[in-house]
Amino acid sequence: MNPLTVILLAVALGVDAFSVAIGVGAADDRKSWKPVLRLAFAFGLFQFAMPLAGWLAGLTIVDIIAVYDHWIAFILLVYVGGKMIWEGLRRERDEKKADQTRGLPLLLLSLATSIDALAVGFSFSILKAPILLPAVVIGMVCFLMTAVGMIFGKVLAKLFGRKVEVFGGVVLIAIGVKIVIEHWT
Repeated sequence: MNPLTVILLAVALGVDAFSVAIGVGAADDRKSWKPVLRLAFAFGLFQFAMPLAGWLAGLTIVDIIAVYDHWIAFILLVYVGGKMIWEGLRRERDEKKADQTRGLPLLLLSLATSIDALAVGFSFSILKAPILLPAVVIGMVCFLMTAVGMIFGKVLAKLFGRKVEVFGGVVLIAIGVKIVIEHWT
């Protein structure tokens, strides 16, 4: 596969991570780079690892996962998005909000945004194409897109306040719905 195709594939896979990062960034009012780097690293790592896992699994479990992958992503995104909306609506100014860049929320978001990369790995396996270099590029591009998305979300939050946290939750749910609709069409 030529380098331009790999880069375009990486950008296409990174779009969901970028969108989710905007929502997470909007909900995160810390001035530290640590949450940005934590989210970008986790998303990039999962986007790197999932094509490898898909490639290694090959045709063995592709049919099993393909039946449920869209529902898994949908449930994870609706759960985290709903939680963000709930916290954005009920949270008092002084109340501490949940950190989406740690623990279970980080794991769920990382999984939800990287399921498509698993399918890409399956595709590479079917084509008998090498996967390591494309997986590295996919992970690096996702890292960059996630960091930019989270920073952009923080800027939006400064401009529009707490409404952006609710909007971020709506965006996560919308991405989940989009995944299910795309699967049906």
